[in-house]
Amino acid sequence: MTALTRVLATGTFDLLHPGHLYFLEQAKILGGELYVIISRDVNVNHKPTPIIPEKQRLEMVAALKPVDFALLGSLTDYFEPIAEIRPDIIALGFDQKFQEKELEEALNKRGFFPEVIRLPPFGGDFHSSRAIAAEIVERKKKHPPTD
Repeated sequence: MTALTRVLATGTFDLLHPGHLYFLEQAKILGGELYVIISRDVNVNHKPTPIIPEKQRLEMVAALKPVDFALLGSLTDYFEPIAEIRPDIIALGFDQKFQEKELEEALNKRGFFPEVIRLPPFGGDFHSSRAIAAEIVERKKKHPPTD
């Protein structure tokens, strides 16, 4: 019996939207099992602090059809859950900050040798939580509540 290919995807997954689902569906296509690491609130430093608390983001992502296993990232060591999962493939979203070669080198130094694959961009609207938030603000300006 052959082992299933383990694919790993990571992200903040704040304000789930069609781009998130597309990313996870594309990642799932790469292998048999999809593991998703959800960023801890305190570790999100490349964008505003998430609106949705980490445990709720974890529950939302875990409920998505393509996801086999979802877990919160480590509070102290980004590579700790990778050591536990031992993925064959790490799928990166088109807009994730990681550079493939730099990530591969950092993983290799720690004794991990997964293939790192950058996935293509989502072709539809609403592929960014920030873009969705901006659209809500714009719509509120055009059509303020009338209570």
